[in-house]
Amino acid sequence: MSKLFSFSGSDNFFPGGSIYPNPKESSLFFSLGHHVDVYFPHHKRSRFSPPIVFSRERVEKKNPSIEILPDECLFEIFRRLPGGQERSSCACVSKRWLTLLSNIHRDEINDNNKGGVVSKVEDQDVEGDGYLSRVLEGKKATNVRLAAIAVGTASRGGLGKLSIRGSNSTCGVTNVGLRAISRGCPSLRVLSLWDSSSVGDQGLCEIADGCHQLEKLDLCHCPAITDKSLLAVAKGCPNLKDLTIEGCANIGNEGLQALARCCPNLKAISIKDCPLIRDQGIVSMLSSASFTLTKIKLQALNITDVSLAVIGHYGKAVTDLSLISLPNVSEKGFWVMGNGHGLQKLKSFAVTSCRGVTDLGLEAVGKGCPNLKQLCLHKCAFLSDKGLVSFAKTASSLESLQLEECHRITQFGFFVSLLNCGAKLKAFSLVNCYGIKDLNLGLPSVLPCKSLRSLSIRNCPGFGDASLAALGKLCPQLEHVELSGLHGISDAGFLPLLETREADLVKVNLSGCVNLSDKAVCIMADLHGWTLEMLNLEGCKISDASLVAIAKNCQLLSDLDVSKCAITDSGIAALARSNQIKLQILSMSGCSKVSDKSMPSLLKLGQTLLGLNLQQCKAISSSAVDLLVEQLWREYGYSPFFFFAGSLSSKTCY
Repeated sequence: MSKLFSFSGSDNFFPGGSIYPNPKESSLFFSLGHHVDVYFPHHKRSRFSPPIVFSRERVEKKNPSIEILPDECLFEIFRRLPGGQERSSCACVSKRWLTLLSNIHRDEINDNNKGGVVSKVEDQDVEGDGYLSRVLEGKKATNVRLAAIAVGTASRGGLGKLSIRGSNSTCGVTNVGLRAISRGCPSLRVLSLWDSSSVGDQGLCEIADGCHQLEKLDLCHCPAITDKSLLAVAKGCPNLKDLTIEGCANIGNEGLQALARCCPNLKAISIKDCPLIRDQGIVSMLSSASFTLTKIKLQALNITDVSLAVIGHYGKAVTDLSLISLPNVSEKGFWVMGNGHGLQKLKSFAVTSCRGVTDLGLEAVGKGCPNLKQLCLHKCAFLSDKGLVSFAKTASSLESLQLEECHRITQFGFFVSLLNCGAKLKAFSLVNCYGIKDLNLGLPSVLPCKSLRSLSIRNCPGFGDASLAALGKLCPQLEHVELSGLHGISDAGFLPLLETREADLVKVNLSGCVNLSDKAVCIMADLHGWTLEMLNLEGCKISDASLVAIAKNCQLLSDLDVSKCAITDSGIAALARSNQIKLQILSMSGCSKVSDKSMPSLLKLGQTLLGLNLQQCKAISSSAVDLLVEQLWREYGYSPFFFFAGSLSSKTCY
């Protein structure tokens, strides 16, 4: 160095060429052009990896990149960043930086800001609340996106709800992505994993280790997840309240037993199609959560009467119970459950495709559940009129009764159950019950069921005019009436229903009643038009006369469906001329007699319309629809939210 500082100009410069005796040594740095002069002292090696280069045009110094630092050094740098905004900005630099930042556990972040650097946004005021929600579906569900969520949500309130639906086929969500969430999102309270075949026990164990505030867990078709994961969740997430498991073939009794022991706040469980879960798991969970469990749904499981007996005895807090497709549960199970006297708080009970629902079993449920308000029975092949009537006599608190595909229920059981239900019954629904036959029973003079407000009878081919006329006398306070797909109903049965009303109709659905004509609709509009809000006449035998009556009398009508009816442009014009009607939804699908001439009328109606359906209106051209949309935008600044023109094969949507 002394020789360097004593340089007086007599030392030699070496013009051009290599400065290294060994030509190969020069490749360690760079080759020099012949026009560059570089000072280099004799017999000395430079201590600086990039030598100073002097040129007539510029002085250049090569700076090393931060990318040459190993991951350990970058990790130490990143964890000392002053705030979440800075970490988010660094995560945008490269995938490597994002990966490193997402692997920093919240406990590893250095909060001691000794250097005096203050973040532009004070993260302490917004981090950790967990009010943000994120949903990843299909191709968007990748580990990179989860890493970005883990880093980005920290400074914006914290992630509270995460839903992953499906997975990218090439780079989908794996255990690595869930590890990033576990380290960066300790505020996570809700996690849903659907169709995530690449996520296994390791990923869910990471969630259990880092997200101790987890309250709701939804696992659907995750074949790689086993009891090991649930053991970790039970240990790490004692605040779990809601559990849903569906189609997880490797989850069994051991996992449920662990959750029962360690999660005292569990309130709702839904378990479907898990072949390894049997009575042992259900029994342990119900017996341990006897005073907290309020909602239970069991579907397609290999459980027996034992599980139902435990529900009937330990379900002291259960308010909602749903049992679906339980082939190994017999009549004895429902009878024991009803006589267990533990379901005193049960309010809603739904049963589908359970052969154990018989007359004896349903009667026991009615006696053992005094506060039951809603009952839904679907595909109960062994239930007959006797069981339905016995239940109706004991269920004094019942407010809603739904029967679907219960083919042994006849007209007798339907009417007698109406007569025997308590004074609180408000809604009755009968769907696809082929045992109903239109017979003139000659019901005795009894007090009418004045509490019933809503009646729905759909696709019961045997229900006809005689049944409808009797129903009108029996239920004079109906406000919502749905008579859908009933070919046996005509004006002769519908008119008595209208004339015996003590309350005015609000919502009426007559879709598929092909034998109802203008006469019934005009009388209904005249008697109940001033309260009618929704009217569905799809497929009815009506014409423009019905639209004229509706336009004249139905001032509050907001939803009208006249699809597949013989209306013409004159009927639409009658609606448009009315200054009283304020339609929001108008459906004319399949009205082949409505043409382009109705466009001015539709433009006037468009002042209040939010939805318009012209599907299968073959006489309306696409050009007319285009012009209508343009005029609606010009006149009112919007167009209806759905707009169809042409046939199904050539449909124009706006």
